[in-house]
Amino acid sequence: MLSYSAAIPLSNDALARLTDLIRARRAERRCRWRRLSAGRQALLVLAHLRNGDTYTRLASGFSIGTTTAWRYVQEAVDLLAALADDLQAAVTRAGRLAYAILDGTLIPIDRLADQKSYYSGKHRRQD
Repeated sequence: MLSYSAAIPLSNDALARLTDLIRARRAERRCRWRRLSAGRQALLVLAHLRNGDTYTRLASGFSIGTTTAWRYVQEAVDLLAALADDLQAAVTRAGRLAYAILDGTLIPIDRLADQKSYYSGKHRRQD
């Protein structure tokens, strides 16, 4: 089997923050031994989330089992989800912004001053 290295376009702060979260969770659960260190687990998770690497590729690249790779990703995603705002806080924050992009969806917009419909630059409808 061939292995490869990949670059992840993220800052070291993102890796350090996720590593600290994983390390604290392991201390809370009193885990004695894991196949990967907290830093390597964070790198595995960021490779999956940012590059979309499959669990099979991650498992072979980090010399662990596919199920272990899946479990490590799920554990870290749960930790990151706990940091996210709840729906009410997210709506309040979005209400103060000039615009919000949700899930990368392109949403048609209209301008009231002009009766002609406008859409984002990627979508244009013929009237």
